[in-house]
Amino acid sequence: MRSRLPFPALALALSVAVAGNAAPTAAAASAEGPRLSVDLTAGRHPISPYIYGTNFTDEALAAELRLPVRRWGGNATTRYHFRYDTTNRASDWFFENIEEENGDPAALPDGSSTDEFVEQDRRTGTATVLTLPLIGWAPKARDGSCGFSVAKYGPQQRTDEWRPDCGNGVRPDGSPVTGNDPRDTSVEVGAAYIADWLGHLTGKYGTASQGGVKFYNLDNEPDIWHSTHRDVHPLGASSAELRDRAYLIGAAVKAADPGAKTLGPVGWGWTSWDYSGLDQETCARTGCWGDPPDRPARGGLPFTTWYLRQMKDYQDRHGVRVLDYFDMHFYPQAGGVAFGGGGDPAVNALRLRSTRALWDPSYTDESWIGTQVRLIPRMKELVAANYPGTGTAITEYNWGALDHVNGALAQADILGIFGREGLDLATLWAPPSANQPGAYAFRMYLNHDGAGGRFGDVSVSSTSADQGALSVYGAERGSDGALTVMVVNKSGADLTSPVDLTGRHAPAAQVHRYGAANLTAIVRAPDQALTRTATGSTFTHTFPADSITLFTVPRQRAEARYRNLDHATRNDTIKPAFQAVNPGPQPIALDRVTMRYWFTRDGASPVTVSCERAQPGCSKITRRVVPLASPRPGADAYLEVGFTGGTLGAGGSTGPIELRLSRRHGGFNEHGDHSWAAPAPGYAANPKVTVYVDGVRVAGAEP
Repeated sequence: MRSRLPFPALALALSVAVAGNAAPTAAAASAEGPRLSVDLTAGRHPISPYIYGTNFTDEALAAELRLPVRRWGGNATTRYHFRYDTTNRASDWFFENIEEENGDPAALPDGSSTDEFVEQDRRTGTATVLTLPLIGWAPKARDGSCGFSVAKYGPQQRTDEWRPDCGNGVRPDGSPVTGNDPRDTSVEVGAAYIADWLGHLTGKYGTASQGGVKFYNLDNEPDIWHSTHRDVHPLGASSAELRDRAYLIGAAVKAADPGAKTLGPVGWGWTSWDYSGLDQETCARTGCWGDPPDRPARGGLPFTTWYLRQMKDYQDRHGVRVLDYFDMHFYPQAGGVAFGGGGDPAVNALRLRSTRALWDPSYTDESWIGTQVRLIPRMKELVAANYPGTGTAITEYNWGALDHVNGALAQADILGIFGREGLDLATLWAPPSANQPGAYAFRMYLNHDGAGGRFGDVSVSSTSADQGALSVYGAERGSDGALTVMVVNKSGADLTSPVDLTGRHAPAAQVHRYGAANLTAIVRAPDQALTRTATGSTFTHTFPADSITLFTVPRQRAEARYRNLDHATRNDTIKPAFQAVNPGPQPIALDRVTMRYWFTRDGASPVTVSCERAQPGCSKITRRVVPLASPRPGADAYLEVGFTGGTLGAGGSTGPIELRLSRRHGGFNEHGDHSWAAPAPGYAANPKVTVYVDGVRVAGAEP
């Protein structure tokens, strides 16, 4: 595993180059690309903002991105003492206690590095993930002590050149030093320590619900303590130990701050799914992977299946959820990908293919894993089967080459996959500095225009005829209803593709692009004209090689004004009247607009609808009554009103449209109908009359 140390990042302001608004022209040398399709009416689900997180991002970049979540994690955080502001760097650096720089150690724990971490996040509006120790040990002091003293335990293969008494715990003959005393560096800590630390944090910053620390990792990769922290935990952690320590510390978190969220088991990677630390430590020595020693203790179950069931069992028995997110780290295992550079074309191609391990059931991982990983669907299925309601998280991942456009393409693809597949939280390990291409991948989702423009927060169905060449991710933005479409060209060539949008039309889409042609800025490219279709719109676009392109298609808005012309709530008619209104700056074709009035039919006899008067002309008004398959509160049907043609100008209104619903047998009781409102002298907004453009609701609330 890589060293878990934060590093400085260069803070640069986002540069957005403006290329004008002339009509785009296709590159002459481009090849035919796959068809892309985005459907606003299908596959809709929220995108968690927490998928765009990082570990240890510097403040300037975090502020620019309005970074949603930031994690304080890694090997060293397994053994941290907040009162001494000291971590033990474990196998990353000679098992040494290393104190954080602090101008006033006497004031600790105030002013600790973790306090400063939380304070930065509060300044940038970022949620914090802090890592808590389950291992049972933390540094004893700010004393620079180490786990394998040469003076105490004899010569070792390597020593710290600045602290030559601190060795790596391996004798010159290659055998490990054993029998060392954990108290050389550490004191025992447990639930009382967690209560003390969280008492400090909540006392200073408030509880999670008050804006304090929101998330706590239940340690960091505890299934490999026997490797990373073998000076205090030389044996692999058994399933029972990992469970019991999660119970202990998770319960301590909930007692100190019931609103805080916990994440576990925080396994290091692929083998963590099936094997406990005891399994991994033993089988790495003996090759017992087919019959690991800890499996019987789990009733033959894979570790993660068993772990989730055990966490659910705790909640069933105690009424307290001690695990909120199922968190597993993942690093691609193919050579040269994770943390690798962008100089090898073969590795670059592999890097872009290997993102399929996150979702694709047809992709066999091209490493020693050698099977279909489909990581995020696997996580969600495991949770659904064993502990429903638990979130999914990947608090460490890295696909490498973040200083190269190839890494930026992979990162942009990964962020799109996270949103489409419904992951709940993710934090990139070793984030890029502000001027590196990898940072621009985040900008494309979080600040593409330098003014806070973000990718949408409701994922919609998006498909590519060849996801390996052009990957596409679509989402609707809740703040203004804009459709955002991200396209990543991984093919290495310019590709010209048709793009179909179902449920959305506008005259043009804004285009922002980052890629190999300009590694220092996101370019505001010429607007893309859209052609209207029966279901939305279409266009053809040339995607440059090694590029990330974002289309922003504005939502054309429409609203309804309503008036009740029937002064009686109990009779054989309903007399709703409407006006369709365009509050936007662009005209809108009326045949794209429909309005719905939701009501109860109060009986089985047929309901007819007639047009009494309409300013556009009754012949231009469509109307129908649509029964609901299942009744809803205040409605078992709706009246749908549409138009055969015409244009609604910017700021314009259709004028009055007066309709009548009637039945031959029986009457209506309108009081309690979802869309009903008391008679009034004029037209007014009614939030329970819904309005749709291209079949997508743009105003009003359905029952």
